Amino acid sequence: MESGRSEPRLPEYDFDPEKLKLRIRVTLAADRQAVDPVVEQVMQAIREVNCVNGKADAIELALQEALANAVVHGAKEDSSKTVECVVACDAERGVLIIVRDPGPGFDPQAIPCCTVGENIYSNHGRGIFLINQLMDEVSFHKNGAEIHMVKH
Repeated sequence: MESGRSEPRLPEYDFDPEKLKLRIRVTLAADRQAVDPVVEQVMQAIREVNCVNGKADAIELALQEALANAVVHGAKEDSSKTVECVVACDAERGVLIIVRDPGPGFDPQAIPCCTVGENIYSNHGRGIFLINQLMDEVSFHKNGAEIHMVKH
């Protein structure tokens, strides 16, 4: 272990466990076919507790993108590997979604901007851009193998 280097602290989210209206933890096989059913299950629960005030469509698309990225890029579509999704919701703070994959991670700053140059015509590479546009807070942890998304 190198001296002076430590794992960055995870951000403090003001989600009080006593005030949560919803807490979900789902693991899924790293298979593209597993993504849609998990998204539907999570979104049904989010809509039932009504903690997103008309923002469910944005959350659904961001969740879809995050899980798809985790399955395809993080777990390399190896169905023997799993992806984890944790969702917390409270009426005051909104929704916190964490997606973790078993991959080595990536550098989010190294992703080319999909709105300039030849990247405009690319048929991939828009997931992180969309997530950042749709959610109020987005951060990457564990070298990019974990994404935290908040929608107020």
